[in-house]
Amino acid sequence: MSPRYHATPPEAVAEVVRDAVYVDDWVFHIDRPADSDKLLDHPWVRSAYAADEYVPYWAQLWPAARMLAKVVVREPWESYPRPVRVLEVGCGLGLAGVAGLARGLDVTFSDVDETALQFAERNARLNGFPHGFRTRLIDFRRPPGDVKYPVVIGSDLMYEERLVDPLVGLLGAVLAPGGVCLITDPDRTPARVFRWKLAEAGYGVTPELVRAGEPGGERTKGTLYRIRHAG
Repeated sequence: MSPRYHATPPEAVAEVVRDAVYVDDWVFHIDRPADSDKLLDHPWVRSAYAADEYVPYWAQLWPAARMLAKVVVREPWESYPRPVRVLEVGCGLGLAGVAGLARGLDVTFSDVDETALQFAERNARLNGFPHGFRTRLIDFRRPPGDVKYPVVIGSDLMYEERLVDPLVGLLGAVLAPGGVCLITDPDRTPARVFRWKLAEAGYGVTPELVRAGEPGGERTKGTLYRIRHAG
């Protein structure tokens, strides 16, 4: 079966706001649609959901994305073979990938939505990174088989249990032998199923507590899953 991609209409995300995201000593500027809740009422969104159960969750800056950005800026990338090639799965607005660019990584932003990729590219350039990254449409229910990455990252990917099996399959397709996958999750129920499925597939999984939040605001607790390739 062929991949199914989406493209949120430009007029639905025409109004944009800019957030300053503080991650340790870093400050990243992220442009995002001004009203993600209003976006959900757009006729295109209702049609996309009816056709493919698709919802453009990419338009919101989720706590798990902040968690992943924190993980990325703290990771000892100096110990990794260079260059460090990273695939961000379901990148959305691209915060974690931008954090990777700030750490000198070679980042590929991927998402199922073309408009999300446009925002990720926009945010990379906004933070002073006009080069050193790529974008790629990926429907992780039907993963590509033409390239593997030593590092795969993602945040809040298991928001529904129906996505667990495809995500495990994606890792089998894109994670290089000896590679590592870093996924943050705000402790949603399907994440437990994800761990079981990974173990069944022969992956090693190490969970780590991670927190993130806005300065002076509520902090969200979650889990980083550090996943090692089965091969």
